[in-house]
Amino acid sequence: MRVNVSGRVQGVFYRATCARLARERGLGGSVRNRPDGGVEAVFEGPAEAVQEMVDWCRRGPELARVDEVETNDEEPLGEAGFRVTA
Repeated sequence: MRVNVSGRVQGVFYRATCARLARERGLGGSVRNRPDGGVEAVFEGPAEAVQEMVDWCRRGPELARVDEVETNDEEPLGEAGFRVTA
């Protein structure tokens, strides 16, 4: 699942919190800042855990303000581990 989040989501620990929660759920994938000020995350793993992360993305961490969340189903790539990228 690819998730694009817009709002005040950079500089508010969005990526770090997202990565910690995804790792706790045993998900693979990554999260990164987008040049437009949004955040993009890709989650792979059990459907229930992926949905939990999508639900979290709609709220974000305490300091975030999420305006919009766009999701797209994608074929899994076999990602092992969850990383924060630039």
